[in-house]
Amino acid sequence: MWFPIPPRARKVGTRPSLPMTPCAGESVVRDWPQPGLILTLALLLTGCGADDESRHTHHQQGPSREHLVTVFRAERAPVAARHEHPGSLRFRRLVRIHSQEEGRITELEVFEGDLIAQDNLLARLEDDLLRAQLDKARATKRQKQLDLQRQEGLRSRRAVSEDELAQARTALTVAQAEERVLETRLAFTRIRAPFTGVITERHVEPGDFVTKNSHLLTLADPASLIAEVYASELVLPQLEPGDLVELRIDALGPDRFEGQILRIHPALARTSRQAIVEVAMDPIPEGARAGQFVRATLGIAALYRLLVPFRAVRRDRDGEFLWLLSDENQVERRPVRTGLRITDRIEILEGLEPGERVVTRGFLGLAEGKSVQVVENSP
Repeated sequence: MWFPIPPRARKVGTRPSLPMTPCAGESVVRDWPQPGLILTLALLLTGCGADDESRHTHHQQGPSREHLVTVFRAERAPVAARHEHPGSLRFRRLVRIHSQEEGRITELEVFEGDLIAQDNLLARLEDDLLRAQLDKARATKRQKQLDLQRQEGLRSRRAVSEDELAQARTALTVAQAEERVLETRLAFTRIRAPFTGVITERHVEPGDFVTKNSHLLTLADPASLIAEVYASELVLPQLEPGDLVELRIDALGPDRFEGQILRIHPALARTSRQAIVEVAMDPIPEGARAGQFVRATLGIAALYRLLVPFRAVRRDRDGEFLWLLSDENQVERRPVRTGLRITDRIEILEGLEPGERVVTRGFLGLAEGKSVQVVENSP
């Protein structure tokens, strides 16, 4: 007696899960694979694994990336530099006129911009009191002269002593001195121009009462107008009085004027390390005025300078430095002291020797002793 074997039971609505995740791009099999598809699925899975392993192996065996830099070989070369320096125009000969006596101003006929000849009257102070004192001093002097004459007449008759005669002479000398003092003070009430010039400032008006040493007027010599520019301590050794200078005054447009170095001040400003250079103009440009902004171009003779590209100089809290490249293509940090900047180059005064190679690009990631590869030399 036999019994029939029922087919394999399967739960309704369930799907068997695949044993592993397929490769990207393959669709999930919704039902159990047919016997003919099992081999195809196995081959595809094997191919995915082979590709991953191949990519991993290629990544491990790939060449490592070099640090690429560009370099510049430092050499001394003759450089004739022209530098533009800012400055302003000013009067070299200028006097501030003060009162030497006190009193009310009775006359003041000059104004700003007036051209005054030498010895012309500028202002007059009230002088009535001084004139009265001078009259008194002159009367006293005459009396002392008469006293001295009488004493000398009595001396011939031996009626006065030598001591009395000496006292009479001294009294006359004192009276004469008092007269000269008052005459001088009276002259101070008339203020005259010490030289031919133009009035630039007027601080008082007629009727004002002024005391001694009050600033009344300012007088300037227009022929003494100069350009006062500021030059760096690095430029000063190459400048001398008499050198030609090209000037441009912004207020007068693009025209350029010729000047000549008149003098170089010996002291430098502590903060800017710059000195004043006075430049004379002959002739003085029409329309030039004190206080106008001026640009002076100073020409410096050709000197041999050790220059590197400006971008090669790096800076941090310790100061300026360069990255140098050794014969083994290893970088070295070198502190330096810089000088003049000429267009896109900068002078190195200390810390660099001619012939050394300086890194100009590729600074990111550089460290002391790191090996690099040179891709090109900077011109």
